[in-house]
Amino acid sequence: MICSKGNLDMAYPGLVLANAALGEGVETHLFFTFWGFDMITKSRMTQLKFTPLGNTATHLPQGLGGLPGVTALATHTMKRQIAEVGVPEVPEFLKQIVDSGGHLWACRMSADMMHLDESDLYDSVEGIISAADFVEKTEGAQLLFI
Repeated sequence: MICSKGNLDMAYPGLVLANAALGEGVETHLFFTFWGFDMITKSRMTQLKFTPLGNTATHLPQGLGGLPGVTALATHTMKRQIAEVGVPEVPEFLKQIVDSGGHLWACRMSADMMHLDESDLYDSVEGIISAADFVEKTEGAQLLFI
């Protein structure tokens, strides 16, 4: 799976699918690139936000999303709803995936662009690799871009 988005609402689809795949015995590799890096960057992974601005799926008036405090309220609400259904926060979910045999990879180009190295990343990230390396590791697999 290719995880390219770092908003709170976009972090979970890849994690949920990876967890489901592992539960079915499917070898699972997650490749974090561009804003998906926020999910595995130690300094950001616990601070992912959900913003309703420009997100028509929230069913809120669009003008509301730009008001001060709305992102904080939306983030708090989403985190509470996630916890209420028993889904762990991102760091715990990553640990669960790794403990179940999943593999976490960081994109070399994204790391270089953001001036990050392995010490900045979640400890269970197996390495910083190129997109070509990821394609080679997952040759013959079904890739999902999230």
